[in-house]
Amino acid sequence: MYFDLDDDQVALRDGIRSLLEGRFGIDRVRGGLDRSMWAELGEAGVFSLRADGFSWADAAIVFEELGRALVPGPLVGTFLGDTLIEGGGRGSRIIGGVDRPAGDEPVIVEHLDALDALLVLETSAIKLVDPSTLTGRPSGWPLDPLTPVARVDALPAGITLADADAAQEARLAGAVLTAALQLGLAVFTSELAVTFAKERQQFDRPIGSFQAVKHILADTAVRVEVTRAAVHAAAVHLDDPVVGDVRRAVSVAKLLAGEAAVLNGKAATQVHGGMGFTWEVDVHLALKRAWVLDTHFGNSDQHADAVAATLPR
Repeated sequence: MYFDLDDDQVALRDGIRSLLEGRFGIDRVRGGLDRSMWAELGEAGVFSLRADGFSWADAAIVFEELGRALVPGPLVGTFLGDTLIEGGGRGSRIIGGVDRPAGDEPVIVEHLDALDALLVLETSAIKLVDPSTLTGRPSGWPLDPLTPVARVDALPAGITLADADAAQEARLAGAVLTAALQLGLAVFTSELAVTFAKERQQFDRPIGSFQAVKHILADTAVRVEVTRAAVHAAAVHLDDPVVGDVRRAVSVAKLLAGEAAVLNGKAATQVHGGMGFTWEVDVHLALKRAWVLDTHFGNSDQHADAVAATLPR
């Protein structure tokens, strides 16, 4: 299958990359989510791509760049809320998303204090919940320092926004967009490791010249390319379901993206040596975000089981 970007997609990728490099440097990203950041993304059309006539394949390209820039916040929830909630698409409202748990189990809500709306995905519907009505116990030490979380013991019934078919479509689209974010993280850590390996000197030569380090870096590059093909394939399936099994394509993308983000993060940590574990080096931000995103829209184990279930016996 042909996955090279066309001229319009290259322009889209370069445009969003230029925006993120110019306005969303790592110092700003380390400050966490703020409304001015959301407004700028909204003005750039990040959350309204579908309403503006772009394809899911185009959205995957944009979300890869958002992941590569480590942009924090409920990006997928706000994107999905564009067509469901007034004001969502232009960044004027920060919209989160959760799956309703079975029974009375508690739920973890990310960025609760910043949310203007919360989408709750159920088997039979998508519901809207007002975050101000929720009582959550914040975690004092979240896994990802840029993703604050709160434990909410009960979710209200909420207002129905869409039916079961829309809920299923939202899960598939959310998984693809999350996989694109994970792909961006894998790209970021691969690039970070390569740059460091070229600069760090041992025995009067760059460590990137040593065969063992070359193998690590090559593996990160391979994971990026394989994952990118899978993510783009899943997005194409969303755009044109007659291409093949949409659920299988989505599960393959989410599985490979989850593994690539985590493994590349670990590889970059190893290449950086003892420095890789420090707060100052940005590797840990990408690795922690990778672990968090792996819990969204099904983790790697769940998608591996889903793919296995489609194989002939």
